[in-house]
Amino acid sequence: MTFKTTLLFASLLSAGAALAQVPPNLVVDGVPEFPPALVEQVRPYLDFRAASFSSWNPARPEMLVRTRFGETSQLHLVKTPGGARRQVTFFSEAVGGSSFRPGDPNTILFSRDIGGNEQHQIYRLDLPSGEVALLTDGTSRNTGGRWSRDGKLFAFSSTRRTGRDTDVWVMDPSDPGSARMVLQVSGGGWFGSDFSRDGSKLLVINYISANQSEIYLVDAASGEKTLLTPKDARISYSAPRFSADDREIYFTSDQQGEFSQFRRLRLSDRTQQTLTSEKWDVSSFDLSPDRKRIVYATNENGASVVKVAELPGGKVVARPQIPLGVVSGLEWHPNGRLIGFTLSHARSPSDAYAFEVASGKVERWTESETGGLNPERNAEPRLITTRSFDGTEISAFVYDPDPKRFPGKRPVIVSIHGGPEGQSRPRFLGRNNFFINELGIALVYPNVRGSDGFGKTFLAMDNGFKREDSVRDIGAILDWIGRAPGLDAERVAVAGGSYGGYMVLASMIHFGDRLKAGVNVVGISSFLTFLQNTSGYRRDLRRVEYGDERDPKMREHLERISPLTNASKIRDPLFVIMGFNDPRVPYTEGEQIVRTVRETGAPVWYLMAKDEGHGFAKRPNQDFQFIATAMFWQQHLLK
Repeated sequence: MTFKTTLLFASLLSAGAALAQVPPNLVVDGVPEFPPALVEQVRPYLDFRAASFSSWNPARPEMLVRTRFGETSQLHLVKTPGGARRQVTFFSEAVGGSSFRPGDPNTILFSRDIGGNEQHQIYRLDLPSGEVALLTDGTSRNTGGRWSRDGKLFAFSSTRRTGRDTDVWVMDPSDPGSARMVLQVSGGGWFGSDFSRDGSKLLVINYISANQSEIYLVDAASGEKTLLTPKDARISYSAPRFSADDREIYFTSDQQGEFSQFRRLRLSDRTQQTLTSEKWDVSSFDLSPDRKRIVYATNENGASVVKVAELPGGKVVARPQIPLGVVSGLEWHPNGRLIGFTLSHARSPSDAYAFEVASGKVERWTESETGGLNPERNAEPRLITTRSFDGTEISAFVYDPDPKRFPGKRPVIVSIHGGPEGQSRPRFLGRNNFFINELGIALVYPNVRGSDGFGKTFLAMDNGFKREDSVRDIGAILDWIGRAPGLDAERVAVAGGSYGGYMVLASMIHFGDRLKAGVNVVGISSFLTFLQNTSGYRRDLRRVEYGDERDPKMREHLERISPLTNASKIRDPLFVIMGFNDPRVPYTEGEQIVRTVRETGAPVWYLMAKDEGHGFAKRPNQDFQFIATAMFWQQHLLK
């Protein structure tokens, strides 16, 4: 063995030993010690990286991206496609949303919380000096964020008045003392969306639920607001923007049908016109700097299709050939020639891309590493559909192991998304590729009723008293697995996070005889305690989705269907993972289901991070969680 080989071997042993150690802020209960062989097998899958597009430098074609080289995601500058990444923020906590100040290549605003508590603060970064200034009060929750066109003003939402209501504020980021509340509201879904040219007017959206929202025109000086959309109508509106002359506004809405389309409203008489006729949701868009063109993405069975259209008519003039995957963060460069975005697909982590509007040329600006593994080994998803108990069609993305390496019927993990109005889409699976490539487990990602992307009727099919209909959809997925020739219906497990964690517990209650085990990450165990203890700014928003527990009939229903009420029916092994600082699903939701299920005699593993919130963000915690999960599947699904 050469000296270099000896050093490499020693380094690998050291890395494996570190991964096997419990990070200091983790509470571990019932999780066995990791087998060294498993740690070494998993380790390459932990080293993949991802990057996302954040903003364009207003003075030149230079990107601000978010990626992780240490333990948390930070901001980096990239000057050219494929160029080196220069880190510009250095914090122990992850950095969130960020943007350049319009017209100013030296100033960046970004948000950051502490330990996943989602009490986001807004900061100003001066690039030449590296100095960072706190712009908000340091204690409230501050979200959203929209620049005026000249960069002089920044609108954001803050709970500083009550700790619950998201009032709309405006500030000059050069002077934090200039911050003032322009709109006092009741509720947690209010956000500033766009300024008029002179900054005197502000478009504000009130998000009531996934199926309902409102658009207001607000006088930035007096706070007087005018409702522009129908009152109390079950219509979804999103991202309102002023036209170039401020006489009209653009937005997406499902007002005219099942899917959200790009629409225009004339402010003088409130008449509306639909500018797109897609068969799917227009999921995101951005207006060009002169507001004469639009770039938008449609969500077509989970995959993104991007188009550029002229305004005001909506005629499509470009359709760049972007690899099949999921696009987010579309943004025009101030030069009007480039559009930046983030792209993720099965064989590539999320990375920052851009395309040139005139030529349609697509370039990859970052190329994130995959731990030395060949991403071409990763399974491409196949889309399947099946009928549920009432004839409703549901779908799923299925990732199959290589049949040459893993012959015969394969065990299955059904991975259920959160939301509930989330959507399983054909993104990069990251560490989960380990289950497919190394353990030979098939992964099934269903989109049950209540999922986004399939029309507003489908989205509302699980609301209130219909909650368990979505659980019955998992039964239909299990039926499909039983008919699938390459899958082993005798070895099936469920996994999910947040609302998906509730679905895991509910599935183990309803279909325990058809399942081997379940992993519940930051999931709801009792709708009553969840609604009582979730953060105040979220409570009314969640009542619209799950039901209002203050109504006696609904309270009785929510108690009856809650997993905590039915925990005695959970007999299969369960792994529960929570974050102590979680403002959405408090960690107590996990503790109570762990305690109650253990009373029935079922084996339960428990993992709780004292420095995390709604999901783990810090690299050591993520690594430990994943290895523990892999060991759980080895012991309770594969054996």
